[in-house]
Amino acid sequence: MVSEVDRDGIRPNPVGDWPQIHPTAFVDPSAQIMGNVLIGAKVYVGPQTVIRADEVGSNGKVEPVIVEEDCYIQDGVIVHSRGGSTVRVGRNSNIAHGVIIHGPARIGRRCFIALRASIYASTLEDECWIGLGAVIMRATIPSHTMVPAGAMIRSRSDIRGYRFTNVKEQEYFDNVIEASAQLRDGYLALYRDGQPKRPSSA
Repeated sequence: MVSEVDRDGIRPNPVGDWPQIHPTAFVDPSAQIMGNVLIGAKVYVGPQTVIRADEVGSNGKVEPVIVEEDCYIQDGVIVHSRGGSTVRVGRNSNIAHGVIIHGPARIGRRCFIALRASIYASTLEDECWIGLGAVIMRATIPSHTMVPAGAMIRSRSDIRGYRFTNVKEQEYFDNVIEASAQLRDGYLALYRDGQPKRPSSA
């Protein structure tokens, strides 16, 4: 599958796996997508993002990084995984600017990960909200949990007392998804006929 956007950053890993990108996805030309990466329908991948599946496991293969349909991966996100492990970003999740996800990791459906948060060897169940700059290490976050900005989570006991997401946060998430979808569709239209041409000076 090849999108209509000219993307020099799309390339194989050393064992020859090429990214597979659904034609309805938009990947910014400055993004770096390497190796066994599967990007689903209607995904948006922003500028300077790096998604890399290139470390070989003990079986001689590279496990995939999977970005499911309708996900929004914003500017400067880094996604990578250790050899023999995978990363999956669930449908309709929004990964904000500068987030780092290092696998093995699983991000559930409709999760929101705010600016500069880091996810390391962890699982987020469905509809989690991870605040700005939070760090999740080797932990599982239950569905609908609100992790506050700057939190450090290293075990399940660290999330005791955290509340569930509320209506206001769900409405904010829906607004972010709508804005991201408009951005994706706008860029797909802009690049429909190839690289946009800079207007000549008068």
